[in-house]
Amino acid sequence: MSSQDHNHLRPWRAVARRPSRKIRVGNVEVGGDAPITVQSMTNTLTADAAATIDQIRQLEEAGADIVRVSCPDEASTAALSTIVKASKVPIVADIHFHYKRGIEAAKAGAACLRINPGNIGHPDRVREVIQAARDHGCSMRIGVNAGSLEPHLLERYGEPCPEAMVQSALDHAKILQDHDFHEFKISVKASDVFMTVAAYQQLSEAIDCPLHVGVTEAGALRNGTVKSAIGMGNLLWAGIGDTIRVSLAADPVEEIKVGFDILKSLGLRHRGVNIIACPSCARQGFNVIKTVETLETRLAHISQPMSLSIIGCVVNGPGEALMTDIGFTGGGKGAGMVYMAGKAHHKMDNEAMVEHIVELVEAKAAELKARDQALEAAE
Repeated sequence: MSSQDHNHLRPWRAVARRPSRKIRVGNVEVGGDAPITVQSMTNTLTADAAATIDQIRQLEEAGADIVRVSCPDEASTAALSTIVKASKVPIVADIHFHYKRGIEAAKAGAACLRINPGNIGHPDRVREVIQAARDHGCSMRIGVNAGSLEPHLLERYGEPCPEAMVQSALDHAKILQDHDFHEFKISVKASDVFMTVAAYQQLSEAIDCPLHVGVTEAGALRNGTVKSAIGMGNLLWAGIGDTIRVSLAADPVEEIKVGFDILKSLGLRHRGVNIIACPSCARQGFNVIKTVETLETRLAHISQPMSLSIIGCVVNGPGEALMTDIGFTGGGKGAGMVYMAGKAHHKMDNEAMVEHIVELVEAKAAELKARDQALEAAE
């Protein structure tokens, strides 16, 4: 049994997800009992289909379930059909003010429209966009942002706050519901962690639709990762969140990596190798920091979920190895112990350790893949 399979034996690790209805974004289910999906957004000019498709390819390889592209003008929606056909994952069209862009995106094959119905204008225009979404099998995401709340809500509440954000979301949801359209999810994002968490907590109790969770404009890679992990981690731990995006001022691929790392840390979803490593100290039998850095790069292509412990000495190494699929614990005289499925298996020289571990992980990944394929064939 893989170490990952032991999670169901530990009730203190279980996260009880908030009940929500399920919708579809193309062929991907969101909400209900569906896995929490990880999203990102392209930053290329959408009108440049080739560049946008290339970036989507990179996001797909990183594991993205859904990708969003901005459609601010007619040139963008004109390119959307080509982009959608080339993409292996559902494409969300980001629409803000012009209702025609929403209609064009739906016709071009977008799986979802990210839109605020209240920003479109006349009710007839809203009706046209909803009808286009219905006709072409699109779902919608109501995206509320603390930085762009409606003037009447700012006047009512005095400033951006969780209550104003939730009210905005519910007002927009009512527009869709009044047109008997229920294939939607909602986000209520702020760059402030406290405001974000409070808004999602309130919204989760007010409506049963799926929630798209994120801390918007979180910042650069390190700072944005920390803010996102704190805010989104709190919500996900409480069972709130059906699809996520980590908003970083960085390569969009990093958003996918961080998103999966957050889910992995909470046991909500596993993809790739989870490396457990000590921070290193004077007791280390090898250069832990350099080794882990190398292994992260060398094992980035592995998508099968598994765990690997890299510990510099025998103080915590054997104990950590009990909980991982593969482990290496530093010892003396230039060698350490390799653990397989929690048990001491064989010794290995430190100098050859990296190559050896890569081989072991790749072999384990092939084994897991074969097992999964056999299970799928038997169903």
